[in-house]
Amino acid sequence: MRKTTEPLTGALLYEHKTIIAMTRIYCRDHHSDREREQGLCQECGEFIEFAGFRLSQCPYGQVKPVCQNCPIHCYKKDMKEKARIIMRYGGPRMLLKHPVMAIKHLLHARKPNPELPKNKRGRGEKP
Repeated sequence: MRKTTEPLTGALLYEHKTIIAMTRIYCRDHHSDREREQGLCQECGEFIEFAGFRLSQCPYGQVKPVCQNCPIHCYKKDMKEKARIIMRYGGPRMLLKHPVMAIKHLLHARKPNPELPKNKRGRGEKP
């Protein structure tokens, strides 16, 4: 089931490319060649689609913090666990496969979290 979203641009597109790279590393090492079509198995392909959809809906927009530092939990519980497993496995291996992307991601993770834009805050949140 494909959800329609606006195309990702800028920082969100780069974050999605980082997630795709980590997922490809994970899938290559954990799933058999028969399961994979075009580099990803169905399960990992669905995860990437879900991650792209959630990125497109992020209330932070282009100033989004990295997922591990984000105060908003936008992934469903099972997908959040899948993301944790994939990123924990793929993250360190990114230094060998995609060193520039990995270093950019590490530097981005060190930035402080931005404030949530005022028009995106929930009712009970304080400024």
